[in-house]
Order: sequence, then C-alpha cells, then structure tokens
Amino acid sequence: MPRHILADTCVSISELKKNPSVAVAQGKGFPVAVLNRKEPVFYCVPASAWEEILDRLEDIELNSIAGPRKDQPVIEVDLHDL
Repeated sequence: MPRHILADTCVSISELKKNPSVAVAQGKGFPVAVLNRKEPVFYCVPASAWEEILDRLEDIELNSIAGPRKDQPVIEVDLHDL
C-alpha cells in the first residue's frame, strides 16, 4: 500500500549511505525522507529541528497539566513556616 511522504526532500538509502551529511543537508534544515524502493522507511531530522519538536511536545504536556489547575485557589505560603 502506498504511503504519503511527509517531507519535501527525499533520498534513497544508497544516497544516504554514500554521504549522510550531504543527504541531510539537502533538506536545508527540514526532515528528509529516506526511501527504499520508492517507499519511505524513515525520516532524517536535523538536530535543531528535533530539539524544536521536543520543546513543543514539552510545552503541550505542561499546558495539559497547567490547564486544569488554572482555576484552583491560590494558597499563600510563608517560607518561614516550611
């Protein structure tokens, strides 16, 4: 069954093996689809893009925690009482 390619740039596994740095650079900072027999088998994601993805996922997780807590009453605490 054909699968959608979720990247603007594609390289074959052979191209990736020959020179991984050049293959990833072709994406110009964006993910590169790696194809085997014209089907995507994985995506090469530059480190900066991966870090941004993880930052956004962390923000989503923190918002899901903070959202339900936003209407809770504020409890004043004095550091000397701890």
